[in-house]
Amino acid sequence: MYKIMLLTIISTILLSQDFFALHPKPYSALGDVIYDNVNKIEKLKNINGFEFYKGDIEKYVSKVQKTKDDGYQLEKNQARISKREYLNRLRTLSKKNDFYLRTIKNTYLSSMETNNYEQFSQIINSELIDVNSSKGVIIDYYYEHEEDINASGVIENFLNEDARLKALKDTQRKKYKSKKTLQEEKIQRMRKNDKEAKIKLENRLQNDLVKKKLEIRKNQKKELSF
Repeated sequence: MYKIMLLTIISTILLSQDFFALHPKPYSALGDVIYDNVNKIEKLKNINGFEFYKGDIEKYVSKVQKTKDDGYQLEKNQARISKREYLNRLRTLSKKNDFYLRTIKNTYLSSMETNNYEQFSQIINSELIDVNSSKGVIIDYYYEHEEDINASGVIENFLNEDARLKALKDTQRKKYKSKKTLQEEKIQRMRKNDKEAKIKLENRLQNDLVKKKLEIRKNQKKELSF
């Protein structure tokens, strides 16, 4: 009985939405975007061209973490700040978040224009740009500069995905070709059978006609003999 009650309690906790909450619930529509991106933005410190932003990024990451902690406290009604102050912090951080996203996108485009291959690779693997919507551009650029670009990460995944898709299409094409071949062979057999049946019918009719003529002649001879 005790084990059943314990399992019931654990199941209830695991199924609770609060148990799976990754970020503070107050103003989550605004806060979740900031909290989801902060670790990715922190990686900008290691991307060529963003050395100048290193100190600013570290301050930003620290502010986001502090705001997140205050958000959890606010959720428990234990915070020293008001909801309005928390919201104002999120708005300020949101502007900074958007600034970094715009900057990384512009740098991504610039890296292709200037053929900064290392920076290009670092950015597409930073998770800060939507690589899926830019897949065609990324792959085309890679093939143009294949000898200079490290294909590990996003590009490698794209290539493997395309290889699997090509293999699947080849398999489907072979199956379709096989089915088409079988269908054509079936049609040919049917035509052959129809042709043979037609020839047999014509031969039978011809034989019947010959027999009929012979029978008529035979009857005529009998009539003339009387």
